[in-house]
Amino acid sequence: MSPIALPSQHAAVLHGAKDLRYEDRTLWPPQQGHVQVAVLATGLCGSDRKSPITLTYAHQSSDRTLAVHYYMHGRNGDFALQAPLVLGHESAGIVTAVGPGVKNFVTGQRVAIEAGIMCRDCSYCKKGRYNLCKNMRFASSAKTFPHLDGTLQDRMNHPAHVLHPLPDNCSFEQAALAEPLSVLLHASRRASFTSSSAPSTVLVFGVGAIGLLACALAKSYGATRVVAIDINQARLNFAKEQGFAEQVYCLSMTDRAKTTEDQLKRARENVGAALSAFGEPDGFDLVFECTGAEPCIQMSIHAAITGGKVMLVGMGSRNVTLPLSAAALREVDIQGSFRYANTYPEALALLASGKLPNIEKIITHRFGLEESKRAFELLAKGRDEDGRMVIKVMIGPSDGQLF
Repeated sequence: MSPIALPSQHAAVLHGAKDLRYEDRTLWPPQQGHVQVAVLATGLCGSDRKSPITLTYAHQSSDRTLAVHYYMHGRNGDFALQAPLVLGHESAGIVTAVGPGVKNFVTGQRVAIEAGIMCRDCSYCKKGRYNLCKNMRFASSAKTFPHLDGTLQDRMNHPAHVLHPLPDNCSFEQAALAEPLSVLLHASRRASFTSSSAPSTVLVFGVGAIGLLACALAKSYGATRVVAIDINQARLNFAKEQGFAEQVYCLSMTDRAKTTEDQLKRARENVGAALSAFGEPDGFDLVFECTGAEPCIQMSIHAAITGGKVMLVGMGSRNVTLPLSAAALREVDIQGSFRYANTYPEALALLASGKLPNIEKIITHRFGLEESKRAFELLAKGRDEDGRMVIKVMIGPSDGQLF
């Protein structure tokens, strides 16, 4: 008896720096506990190439999955490609097949794909903090080997327990935004900032996709004031015009300070000027630092009100000099945040609720899967051929086909 021929599919496969190939691959049936999903939307962030602030200060990348960094360099920080890897991790699609043992999904069902696969057995997983799971395998990351392929393929098989049904009025593109929105939901929870918390004033450093989502989330939670800081006036204009921030401030470009003391002094002076412009000399209740740039992290501590909080969302330099005495004497809490845990249902509900006005406006460009290389090149440049800025690119199915 001749072997049964398996169907094939297309995938955007990274073989090395700037070596992204549109390939045919075997489409395997889903195994025990897995579901096969036709991927209909995958988001790529313009901020994944690092915010303008971070680029200015030439910081290194972190271990967060940065698709564009993998594309440009074949690695992300310490994690280098050891084998061909399918990129992409912000995705949604339609169930096309269900593996043995799966009872809560059916073919034709619309789902969002949570890219991380936790072990569900370690102490962190059992405490509900699976984002800290040491055995986490994250789709499109080279941190673990064998690598786990991401979502830039026609169809992918993924564990059922990290798939999430979409609300009826949530589009595939909106659902693809659930991943970056989850980053902000997790950070907000750590800051005890929710829709039921007391009204707060919020300052956001950096208005890439993550920063814009921070602004949108803060407004949906009833923040009394949301403002933003960046060095890119065009992005700031976008943030204000689309209603993400009510006031913005553009940091002036200056030469890098020669000493640590000078750098800390400059950070205090620069943010003092911004707070004065905002009419908030005492600072803001909550500061989302979304750049990862050392000067902005330093500024964020001075930007928080006495007794306020700083959430470190952006990831940049591994070692940062901080004005800790300024934080300690004013009881400013500095908290880190890594990825997310148990956020997808809330993220999808929020995206479907209409409480994030103009959220789709952050999607500035769209491509088919076969154009993935062109999409990454565009992200690396940051502007298209017409001079329009790139915030988030959305990649859809091959040749516009659903199946």
